[in-house]
Amino acid sequence: MLQDEIRQRLGINKSSNQNDFMLWMDCYHGEYPWLGGDNLESLGLAASISSEFARLATIELESEIVNDEELNKIYQEVIDHCRNFTEYAMAFGGLIIKPYPVGDEIRFDFATPDRYVIKDINSHVIFIDRIIKFEDDKDVYYTRLEEHMKDGHWIVTNSFYRSENYSTLGELCTQDGIAEWAGIVPESVIEYDRPLFAYLKNPQANNLDWQNKEGVSCFARALSLIQDADEQYQRTLWEFRGSELAIDADVTVLTQRGELPHGKERLFRNLGIDQESGFYEVFSPAIRDSSLFNGLNKILRRIEFTVGLAYGTLSEVDQVDKTATEVKASKQRSYATIVDIQKEIQKALTETAELICFWLNKQEPDISFSFDDSLIVDSETEQKIRMQEVAAGLIKPENYLMWRYGISEEEARKMLPSVEETDDEDDETVE
Repeated sequence: MLQDEIRQRLGINKSSNQNDFMLWMDCYHGEYPWLGGDNLESLGLAASISSEFARLATIELESEIVNDEELNKIYQEVIDHCRNFTEYAMAFGGLIIKPYPVGDEIRFDFATPDRYVIKDINSHVIFIDRIIKFEDDKDVYYTRLEEHMKDGHWIVTNSFYRSENYSTLGELCTQDGIAEWAGIVPESVIEYDRPLFAYLKNPQANNLDWQNKEGVSCFARALSLIQDADEQYQRTLWEFRGSELAIDADVTVLTQRGELPHGKERLFRNLGIDQESGFYEVFSPAIRDSSLFNGLNKILRRIEFTVGLAYGTLSEVDQVDKTATEVKASKQRSYATIVDIQKEIQKALTETAELICFWLNKQEPDISFSFDDSLIVDSETEQKIRMQEVAAGLIKPENYLMWRYGISEEEARKMLPSVEETDDEDDETVE
């Protein structure tokens, strides 16, 4: 693999900092290692889990640089892509956001793990940039390695390689004739006390290598269960196919040439023997769909528990009787997972905004963040607590109404029953 060759050339221990990102990428694409032959059906759970985490974490995300309109306009380019690159980060374990200057502009590179090699996330990272050109009736692969090393300050070096094989780095070459890399200097020194990129990672602990600071895929721990779910799904589809209505008939019922009918007439099946004239028998066995779907649903629930999603995200809730305590625990598990992801998003976006300011020689940004609280707070429980506080006289009723309906204090006061109305009601009760 290209990354292994890069590690070897740069003297990076191959056994250290290794994640299975290629496996995670294949699963995200729907290319699971257990699919093959006649068993090609899949539920696509790897992509669904990654997408759901990204959706829940960013569905109501609002963030802006409030102290500089020009900077905020640039920053919003990152926010516009937030859900997409969050999904990639969850699927592959991590993703690097790298702002970089091109003239007077700031551009962004959202690098997935196949496009970088990490020796130390805080001091030594190599970025991989590849261009394919057609030369002499064949594809030629040009690779640029952008190496970031910290030694008091950042030393950024660029080296260029040419290869006729996709899987190899090839030999050193120059950047001459490659318009995309024109103007890139071989080496530069940059005074900055933090990395020249932001690393967005899945907050889940790395159970593959606990010395590794890189993230792991959000579905990594559930891969064996995802395989079980796909196999159960294949059994279910086979049950439906195997129990399709058919009519077993002798050759006299079929065409004169003994051919099977086409289209809707495919339900006729030639027994291959000559029975008494006009013989036929309907083949319509019972379908065991209930037991198969129940089995699939239990596997999906185990997947939800393992990855940190609430029950019912992937599974069918109505098939399982749950107590109120089970429902609350399930939701709280999902809330906790999303909160952790949102913390990582906020950290990565803050570092990205600071880098934009650095490259443009601007003051430190004042950044605001707003996530959708309804996804991470049990609003029903919160409402009950606030109503109890009103009843106990701990907070004013208008404060509760302001929170409940999102209105101003003046509007809340108008909603409250007046003293006169309350007295009239009391008088009518006495009469």
